[in-house]
Amino acid sequence: MDVRITPAQPMPIQEIDVRTDTRDILAHSRKHSEKAGYADWLIVDIDAHHTETVSWGEVVKFIDDPVLRDQADTYHRDRVGAPPYGLNGDLGLRYQDVGGRIPHQSGIRETVDDTSVHRDVTLSRRAMDSFQLDYMVLFPTPMLFLGMHPQPYMEVVLCNAYNRWLTEEILPGDPKLKAMVVIPFNTPEEACKTVERFGKCPGVIGFTVTSTRYKPVHSNEYMRLYRMIEETGKPLGFHAGYHWQDPSLATCNSFLGMHSLGFVWANMVHMTNWVLNGIPERFPGLKTVWIESGIAWVPFLMQRLDEQYLMRQSEAPLLKRMPSEYMNTNCFYTSQPLEKGNMKAVECTFDMIKAETQLLFATDWPHFDFDSPRVIYDMPFLDEMQKRRILGLNAAELFGLEVKPHQRG
Repeated sequence: MDVRITPAQPMPIQEIDVRTDTRDILAHSRKHSEKAGYADWLIVDIDAHHTETVSWGEVVKFIDDPVLRDQADTYHRDRVGAPPYGLNGDLGLRYQDVGGRIPHQSGIRETVDDTSVHRDVTLSRRAMDSFQLDYMVLFPTPMLFLGMHPQPYMEVVLCNAYNRWLTEEILPGDPKLKAMVVIPFNTPEEACKTVERFGKCPGVIGFTVTSTRYKPVHSNEYMRLYRMIEETGKPLGFHAGYHWQDPSLATCNSFLGMHSLGFVWANMVHMTNWVLNGIPERFPGLKTVWIESGIAWVPFLMQRLDEQYLMRQSEAPLLKRMPSEYMNTNCFYTSQPLEKGNMKAVECTFDMIKAETQLLFATDWPHFDFDSPRVIYDMPFLDEMQKRRILGLNAAELFGLEVKPHQRG
């Protein structure tokens, strides 16, 4: 068991490095939850990450094709360097620790002595304990770039291997851990097989499209996939990312600029196509979750699409409502990274997206721009029930998670 006595007061940390215990890094988050009084609320983290490549030697053993599995095993044992077997690398990942000034972003290498569960389970438990979470939804990290892989079949191979490893080795370790399995979206027929194969696995509460890709989400080749997902009753998530080699983003000469635009741009394009091509009308039971792109972009897109739609309705013949109405009823959004520099703008954004029912809390731990639950709890314009809904009750309703009677507020 990964147990230690937590001191009444967080111990001051003189220096954080890649081996600092997660519970020490996040000690103030736990202290705040206990002091503020929301430690016993239902809190669900809809977007947390592990670095799956740390366990890549395990993951590749789940590759279905025996020839590729042998290649991957040999590659893993005999080659040093990055990216590991099968993955397409990304230059931007080298900038996220800000030259080593945010060391935990470079890798979580803290000591883990408990061997009863996978190391990732122990690390996730430490974060859940610190944030006072009831559930945590885990996503991969380097695999978020698979949508840009020059070999589409490699996306299929690695998604299936990762999903097998995740559902067989990680999720069984703790019932609080959940996942939205990654689907190889560039190959629609294989994406359908992924839904069939993993959709009923314990701990799987939805499906993920990594947003960094150029495939049009409204293409007819995806209609069978959407129907299949709709019939499961589980949502489809679009997890944002970036691609510095995109011709437009390549004009940004800093990681700051590219990162600011990239995570938003991917989901803006997919959302535009999703709504204007009437996907919510064709699949009214299919809920979508737009992940890790903040929320400031949503009011802009609502206003822009509504304005244009009123002048060119013939180009969106399937729509029966304004684009913004689909965006704040059929769509859900994760909060991180919550843009909070202008509180009036934040309040307006919450109102426009109907945050009380459509916003889901997310930490994005352990990435450099993570948020703690207090980012929602400290919002001055929210009442207690609105905070409870955003921090956990909305997610419980969407994903069918258990809620204890005292957590309903």
